[in-house]
Amino acid sequence: MTSNKPASGQRPRRVTAADVAKVAGVSRSAVSRAFTQGAYIDAEKRALILKAADDLGYQPNALAAGLKGGPSNLVAIFLGDMPNAYDKDVATRLALGLNAAGKWPIMVGGSDDVARHAIENVLRYPLDAMILRSGSLAEDIARSCTKLGVPLISSGRIIDLPGIDSICVRNTDGMRTVTELLHAGGRQRFGFIAGPAEFWSSAQRRAGVIAALDGAGLALLAEEAGDFSVPGGYEAARRLLERGPFDALVCANDAMAIGAMSYLREIGVSIPDDVAVTGFDNIDMAAWPIYQLTTIHNPIDEMVDSVTGILDRRARDPGKPDETIWLDAALVKRSSH
Repeated sequence: MTSNKPASGQRPRRVTAADVAKVAGVSRSAVSRAFTQGAYIDAEKRALILKAADDLGYQPNALAAGLKGGPSNLVAIFLGDMPNAYDKDVATRLALGLNAAGKWPIMVGGSDDVARHAIENVLRYPLDAMILRSGSLAEDIARSCTKLGVPLISSGRIIDLPGIDSICVRNTDGMRTVTELLHAGGRQRFGFIAGPAEFWSSAQRRAGVIAALDGAGLALLAEEAGDFSVPGGYEAARRLLERGPFDALVCANDAMAIGAMSYLREIGVSIPDDVAVTGFDNIDMAAWPIYQLTTIHNPIDEMVDSVTGILDRRARDPGKPDETIWLDAALVKRSSH
């Protein structure tokens, strides 16, 4: 048997199909057929090849299969800057969901500039699909991706461009629901901590607050923008308090709500007696006894199922019409309101 042991100081050489063919005494094409689902090969010869492959530690090269037009099972995910716990939870569970579906994610984080550079490099691989998770990713980047013929899924925002499937929670409906809950509880003076202007969800969630207040004949007393992080919520709440008292604080996500609660308690404000605080996302920390944050559930499992479902449908029918999937936003009542 041929030895694949490297010389001292050299990197181990990957076992190739040619190595397996030599040990098994068969052709290179026979090895390829043995590892191709549905390909015909004599059962005895297949067993011989598989034993040789196992002895040598051989695995077929998925990238090579992809370059030949077969599925590579590689999926690129553009994650953006991931400023809070929700984004990190999404990334983890999306990766696990893709693994369970037999797909292997290539994670790319960072700003638009990083994404533009990544497109030039990651797209050199034979990807089965790309997922855009960053709500701040510029549409011109998505437009560039559609020209390359790789199936594209926008998760977390709607991108109304041909060739893109979209999955998004009903941001406006969810924020309207939680704002109406506060008004029904007697709250009249509303402050709002918005997300960054460049995030698509920020405008959607603000619209829900305004719609609920308009319906009640009220207006925002004060508004500040945060960065979707806990420190950002803390600082935004401090700035809001300088502009006058309020009895309800609606926050565009849980991380900023938790930061705001920390500041309010630090200065002696009672929650919810003096000020009711709400969030959006329903991260694990929102249920901690110290916070018990009333919020809107932004469903991750349903999002992952939708992603893998679209990937499966697109693989079976590449020319199918584009899909837009809306996920319901459910109210989660705790004690902060």
